Amino acid sequence: MMNRTVVSFLAALVVCLILAPAASAFQAGGPTAPPGGGTGGGAAPPGGGAGGGTPSLPTTPTPTQPPSQQQRFPTQQQPQEFRRPVFLSGKLMTEDGTPPPDAATIELYCNGRARPFGYSDSKGRFSITLGGQQPMMAGADASMGSLNEGFDGRPGGFGGMGGGPGSTGISERELMGCELRAVLPGYLSEPVQLAGRRFMDNPDLGTILMRRLGKVDGRTFSMTSANAPRDARKAFERGLDRNKKQKFEEARTNLAKAVSLHPPYAEAWYELGLAYEGLKQPDEASEAFKKSIEADPKYVKPHLAMLGVSLSSNNWQTVLDASGVVLKLDPYSFPQAWYFNSLAHLQLQHFDDAEKSARETIKMDRDKRFPKIHHILGVALANKNDLKAAAGSLKTYIEMNPNGRDSDFVKKQLADLEQRIQQQE
Repeated sequence: MMNRTVVSFLAALVVCLILAPAASAFQAGGPTAPPGGGTGGGAAPPGGGAGGGTPSLPTTPTPTQPPSQQQRFPTQQQPQEFRRPVFLSGKLMTEDGTPPPDAATIELYCNGRARPFGYSDSKGRFSITLGGQQPMMAGADASMGSLNEGFDGRPGGFGGMGGGPGSTGISERELMGCELRAVLPGYLSEPVQLAGRRFMDNPDLGTILMRRLGKVDGRTFSMTSANAPRDARKAFERGLDRNKKQKFEEARTNLAKAVSLHPPYAEAWYELGLAYEGLKQPDEASEAFKKSIEADPKYVKPHLAMLGVSLSSNNWQTVLDASGVVLKLDPYSFPQAWYFNSLAHLQLQHFDDAEKSARETIKMDRDKRFPKIHHILGVALANKNDLKAAAGSLKTYIEMNPNGRDSDFVKKQLADLEQRIQQQE
């Protein structure tokens, strides 16, 4: 049987390593938003690119994608093939025949990697270009992002597949294994397979159905916006636009006006919090997020933002509580909430709960953004004396992240586990 002191020591070291290397994974970026308010808030993405003047955010576990899974999206690497931009359009509709209640992200999923290309509008319509010359947001990188975006789930780096200066479009072969889907918390869209699609095909994909996921109390939009007077809505829209352009002082001025004209304006309070983050005023940002929650407790975005705030407290019970609120509102749409919930349980030595949340993370993390969860799961299982299962989880993590900065340490943990397994047999 594994020495309990050794296991606890391993758990402490795991958490240290989980936290230490993470700063590079979440680059500070300015708040962005889709047209009309969008599906998420927060700084620009795992997907938002570096820069933008937002404050330094707390280092956190890194949901990086291992090199072995970094499948590249089609680029201009095969000049012998005929390449050109591909235009796609369509309409999203829910099961009751109405458009989605908020702007959905239109995402391309190829070979295990997702990349955002645009948003639907208020009527559910969308239009995107794959392989276009100009990215929708210059300077953004969909593979990197800031802490807030990771929590609210909104991508912020856009661009045509292979987009940017010198792009020559995309070949039909490169669409093999790709599908288009819409992403909106609380909903699951029908995927549209792009394999076999030809350049001359009708760009209209038709109507894509989005199904509600079970009983979800949380919303990515706020009902309080419907009652906002006209002047408040105009101020909100100006503030939203300024946040998107990272003009945070102008955003703050307009959003402060919006909430003064309509105090229960939850979306305006949330965007005001993002503006304060951009101005490096975390206390004011936190207060604005709290005001947003008070105005509409079922509005998920400020809860996600507060989860980010809780990580700076070094109080794992606070992290556990904050992640628990998000999961109660919507247990289907935010694998990062399960991830931090598992980590908090591990730190608090709730090993059964840490295992449960880790397995939920793995189930929900369809894009495999959180390979580190297998390491967390392995430590939780080791503390439960399930050594073979623990060793299996560590092997999975090493396979997913063979060149990680902690790979040598995890390999030593695995060797120790295998030695103890042999001693038991």
